[in-house]
Amino acid sequence: MHMDHSITEAAILVGGLGTRLKSVISDLPKPMADVSGRPFLAYVLDYCKHQNIQRVVLCAGYKHEVISDYFGHSYKDMELLYSIEDEPLGTGGALLKSLNLLKSSVVAFLNGDSICKVNIPEMANFYDKNHADMVLAVKKMHHFDRYGSVVLEQPKHEVRARRSQNRIIKFEEKKTLNEGFINVGVMLINPEIVKKLAPAKKFSFEKDILEKYTSSLNLLAFESQDYFIDIGIPEDYALAQTTLR
Repeated sequence: MHMDHSITEAAILVGGLGTRLKSVISDLPKPMADVSGRPFLAYVLDYCKHQNIQRVVLCAGYKHEVISDYFGHSYKDMELLYSIEDEPLGTGGALLKSLNLLKSSVVAFLNGDSICKVNIPEMANFYDKNHADMVLAVKKMHHFDRYGSVVLEQPKHEVRARRSQNRIIKFEEKKTLNEGFINVGVMLINPEIVKKLAPAKKFSFEKDILEKYTSSLNLLAFESQDYFIDIGIPEDYALAQTTLR
């Protein structure tokens, strides 16, 4: 039976220490970095609200009370829940723990220190149409060396092109590239698959699931041309002050 998923729940990683931002944000969790008088996370939550998300689980760890003291349990009518790790669990472990608080069969999984304003309902439609196991939003970048890249299958001819809609075949480490796709930190995932493939309670979502099961999962890329900024990088953090609204 074909199900159309309307995405109403999201998990956001907010447990990161702002090590590369130490000089500008002292010792706050990275998503609490100030951008034009508001924490960066407020902009991420605004984006979620625009995408019709109704429940958000914040995967928090480091100084989590700074986040909960500021945001409390609702934001613009969205319910905010906190999944708190006592020790760093890695991106995969943080997600796995948060799934206890989520009920949907497909959820959005976002980075709390970057924003790409991709259209989640369109992404959900793409997920359903192509019977994906997971969909990653990707953006084509030029002349970059600070991101790993996502390699897509090159369809051989038209029939094949329709079948292998943007299938991801490989993840590459950071290196200098003239052109390539990067993962912009917005994913649609099936919680059951994550629970089944999780190797332990502490693991990396990228290494232990995405990279390990690239060939066995129907892992698809949804191309976005939307605004993208990653405040984990000091020059982008400076840029956010003038471009984020």
